[in-house]
Amino acid sequence: MSDLIIRNCNLGNSDSKDIFIKNGLIEDITNNIPKIGCPEIDAKNYFVTSPFVDSHFHMDATLSYGLPRVNQSGTLLEGIQLWGELKPTLTKDAIKNRARKLCKWAIARGTLIIRSHVDVSGDNLLAVEALLEIKDEMKDYIELQLVAFPQDGLLRSNCHKNLIKSLDMGVDVVGGIPHFERTMVEGSESIKILCELAEKRNLLVDMHCDESDDPNSRHIETLTLHTNRLNMKGRVAGSHLTSMHSMDNYYFSKLIGLMVEAEMNVIPNPLINITIQGKHDTYPKRRGMTRVPEQIKAGLNVAFGHDCVMDPWYPLGSHDMLEVAHMALHVAQMTGVNEMISCFDSVTTTAAKVLHIEKYGLKKGSYGDLVILQCKNKIEALRLKPTRIFVVKKGKVISSSNPTEYKLQLNSKPEYTDLIF
Repeated sequence: MSDLIIRNCNLGNSDSKDIFIKNGLIEDITNNIPKIGCPEIDAKNYFVTSPFVDSHFHMDATLSYGLPRVNQSGTLLEGIQLWGELKPTLTKDAIKNRARKLCKWAIARGTLIIRSHVDVSGDNLLAVEALLEIKDEMKDYIELQLVAFPQDGLLRSNCHKNLIKSLDMGVDVVGGIPHFERTMVEGSESIKILCELAEKRNLLVDMHCDESDDPNSRHIETLTLHTNRLNMKGRVAGSHLTSMHSMDNYYFSKLIGLMVEAEMNVIPNPLINITIQGKHDTYPKRRGMTRVPEQIKAGLNVAFGHDCVMDPWYPLGSHDMLEVAHMALHVAQMTGVNEMISCFDSVTTTAAKVLHIEKYGLKKGSYGDLVILQCKNKIEALRLKPTRIFVVKKGKVISSSNPTEYKLQLNSKPEYTDLIF
């Protein structure tokens, strides 16, 4: 932990503040903090934000694109098949090397918190071991929250013992994938088993739920039932929920009330949802993302995830959470001022709530974690996906970059622009 003063911070309004970080915590946010002999940086009135949060990722598979071959159909099922082919050849060192590189990309992009699902459905827990080691290795720079994820289905792959063992090893969250079980009945049974396990251990739940174009995939309804039954309100998240894009409005009007009652957290993955879903459609094609505007309007916490970077499911990505939020607002047609702000919050403050992150935010007593962006406010950040000039972790600069500037040769005298409005 370090002491640091950041001067001339634009917090998204017209005021310029100084931020004093002492022993890794924010000590004060005010005007004209006196010099005390500690390091200082000048934000130059650029926008200062809390770090980005990725609420849903698969770090055990990241950067494995093309192994053992490329997903030609671009479908979820071919991706799962490819991952199944790759798993027997995985080594701990290979998983760690790819995960470590991804962590460094994330830090450079200003993302300092990632919730990563890790597959527990194979013959071993190699990926769990690897990511627990990476979590410890990178803990001074980035926080990893791991989810025990039965990729091939809890009951379908008979991996209940593996999942419990992974929790005993230190995995943080209970995961599931009910729509990938053999039947709707087994999917519902898996939800019951997993929620009861989480309640017994006082753990959070994050389930891949209804990642389907099938409007009759309604496991989120069962998830709300057990969330209420076990008194786990606010501690459960439904990830993806893409079947909602195909549901009729009458059923959705019932479902949204159940989700509000359960204080359900929602984690869409815009980049992946819109490329994987709707593959069987001709035209018109469904957008593939869950009903984000309606969920936010109902008062639910909606946090976005990147989900994949260069793996069997997605060939692109550089782990930029602003790209995720930028895509979400376009797909969901959320171009109102408050709507765009909520999209930014879905990769920062709201995401931190969903993950139950402590001491997060630009306020006294929180960790001295922040990002200085080359822009003026949240909406401009979404428009530009700008340079991360400084990334600070507990008062220590862990990444930096020069501001981006474009030199134009239009007349005899050169001129410069940074695209800031």
